[in-house]
Amino acid sequence: MFNDKSILITGGTGSFGKKYVKTILARYKPRRLIIFSRDELKQFEMQQDFNDPCMRYFIGDVRDFDRLLQAMNHVDFVIHAAALKQVPAAEYNPMECIKTNIHGAENVIRAALANNVEKVIALSTDKAANPINLYGATKLASDKLFVAANNISGGHRTRFAVVRYGNVVGSRGSVVPFFKQLVASGAAALPITHPEMTRFWITLQQGVDFVLTNFQRMHGGEIFVPKIPSIRILDLARAIAPEVDTKIVGIRPGEKLHEIMCPADDSHLTVEFGDHYVLSPTIMFNGRADDFSRNALNEQGRPVKQGFEYNSGSNDHFLSIEQIREFDQLAHA
Repeated sequence: MFNDKSILITGGTGSFGKKYVKTILARYKPRRLIIFSRDELKQFEMQQDFNDPCMRYFIGDVRDFDRLLQAMNHVDFVIHAAALKQVPAAEYNPMECIKTNIHGAENVIRAALANNVEKVIALSTDKAANPINLYGATKLASDKLFVAANNISGGHRTRFAVVRYGNVVGSRGSVVPFFKQLVASGAAALPITHPEMTRFWITLQQGVDFVLTNFQRMHGGEIFVPKIPSIRILDLARAIAPEVDTKIVGIRPGEKLHEIMCPADDSHLTVEFGDHYVLSPTIMFNGRADDFSRNALNEQGRPVKQGFEYNSGSNDHFLSIEQIREFDQLAHA
């Protein structure tokens, strides 16, 4: 699917972008693989590892429509991974979060339509479901923009979809490297926000593979959600450093006790497949009558029960302490 195609990823110097590029180069032969991001140092560092002739590095910000318009020229596929993602930072800097996560999403959509891009997948987060923090609220708005973009595409071939998943093991700025840094510095205890806190858990490679497959599955307008395990934060601390004590420090600004990926209020829109769920769009698209219970790979799903909620606290798959360690090793393989 990606051979001899041009692919652009916004925020491409992040953890997801690097793993995505490594995977694409190993499996396919793209014509161009474009990294679009605003940090010249991170791009320089990434070029030391990824310098295949197909690689292109564009300095730019998703807030800048004209630069996106130029970067997407003759591009076939776009992954929108750029975002301001730190929950407390978003609470303290709300306008900056809105400019990147909402206005930036709008710019990506407009640039993709103007360049007649074939398919766009935007990365979302479990925090966008029933959001209580600004980051989650901006990502919910972004999700809605990408879904509705299928209704304004008109005569364009462009189709848009969303991939939503939970915490990525070991990604930059996440809890695993934070805990490991504390342990390495000799911390007497690891800070736990709440003893009952849970999170969905996925490796970068699983996230990348899920996105790649959904480019083939999508009709346009879906929110794809993988079936993944949950962890207890206390178990995570015990898995990383069983000999180190823990201390309860309280929930941070805008933080949830448990995360949700498929809200109960959307159960009438949710379709279950073998290894994932699909949240069908709430709106009808002009001139289209897609059956979201059967995807473009001809996989058949079924509606979930009324009131179904995919919640990290009530998930039927929790990792044990030993399995958390195995996941961590897998993430660094």
